Amino acid sequence: MKKLGLLLSTAMIAALAQAPQAAAQTEIAWWHAMDAELGKKLEEIATGFNESQSEFKIVPSYKGTYPETLTAAIAAFRANEQPAIVQVFEVGTGTMMAAKGAVYPVYQLMADNGEPWDPSGFLAPVTGYYSDVDGNILSMPFNSSTPIMYYNKDVFEKAGLDPETPPKTWAELETMSRQIMESGAAPCGFTSGWITWVQTENLSAIHDQPFGTLDNGFGGLETEFSFNGPVQVKHWDNLKKWADEGLFQYGGPVGGGDAPPKFYAQECAIYMNSSASRAGVINNSKEFEVGFAPLPYYDDVITEPKNSIIGGATLWALNGKDPEVYKGVAQFFTYLSQPEVQAAWHQATGYLPITNAAYDLGQEQGYYEQNPGSDIAIQQITRGTPTANSKGVRFGNLTQARTVVDEEFEAMLAGNKTAQEALDAAVERGNQILRDFQAANQ
Repeated sequence: MKKLGLLLSTAMIAALAQAPQAAAQTEIAWWHAMDAELGKKLEEIATGFNESQSEFKIVPSYKGTYPETLTAAIAAFRANEQPAIVQVFEVGTGTMMAAKGAVYPVYQLMADNGEPWDPSGFLAPVTGYYSDVDGNILSMPFNSSTPIMYYNKDVFEKAGLDPETPPKTWAELETMSRQIMESGAAPCGFTSGWITWVQTENLSAIHDQPFGTLDNGFGGLETEFSFNGPVQVKHWDNLKKWADEGLFQYGGPVGGGDAPPKFYAQECAIYMNSSASRAGVINNSKEFEVGFAPLPYYDDVITEPKNSIIGGATLWALNGKDPEVYKGVAQFFTYLSQPEVQAAWHQATGYLPITNAAYDLGQEQGYYEQNPGSDIAIQQITRGTPTANSKGVRFGNLTQARTVVDEEFEAMLAGNKTAQEALDAAVERGNQILRDFQAANQ
């Protein structure tokens, strides 16, 4: 019994010795919208940070889709139950900026906690989108993407096309699509995810066309949509014509969930979607060789296309937590910025490397040489100097406006409206959404 008592006493002493250390660890809630493989990679990043030190513990929680995560965070903040960090997609940027008092700007967070912060180390198109009018970065860049073109090299070869020469212009894409269909190599030329993001917002940016007034919404809440101009109308007209001929197959609203299977099944030879789709495309296309290329452009509109614009999300720090929590958040953001962490995330997912150092590391590792096409998105989003029309779009309640664009696009495809009528209606309905947002946030 004496020996048992001695053992118990020793165990209690050990437990008490460990108790202060366990109690000292500060937990930091991170709400996110990454599921499946992306969610696993995100969890690995959190685990890596947690194992790198003992003072803080990042606790990731999946909260559904991007819109669901944003809605949950807003509701939680109103109930004073908000996380320290929330992942918000790029179209939620205007909403977050308007949420006065809710956000702890990342540039201020890092300065207040003595963490290194060099905005010039990040890719310029990324930081430009998430900065205020004074150039201060408001949220932590994390998973940024841009749309690119995927194509089936095997189908190209069957159609008598050079599999190493994808279409550069829309005219070439139309010609190649016809040849693909007429040769019987595939029943469809091309499909696309995200009609709003890829075929309207990015189309406008690449051709240096305004999507809205006041620098595409960057200039204030009084902005109005203006994406019903000649270039956008021309493109929607063509998409309608190509859909009627079978050259183009519509993948559905929002993200266009029916588009990927059309490409994987070799029904459509070309597929346009996020660079972050790269891992999924490769995993689902093992029966044929995939090629990668920039989005096409109209060479009768612009001879040197501008940069494409970003999608994806950033991490926002929310107010209302203890100083110790923000110390941990700042340290976590520093960890996230490390070249090794960013390069691993970029290479595993297809998201852009958000820092120049991560891109340089990938080049040193020979990643881009070993994985042809993996740097297409980087080259496309960094080409030229961004203009007011190509640095991105920032509008309040843009998710709602995108739904309107999808609805009007479907009305056009059904033959109920011309391209001009559909885009005019989308602008008119979208502007009402902007006015409602303005009224609620002024």
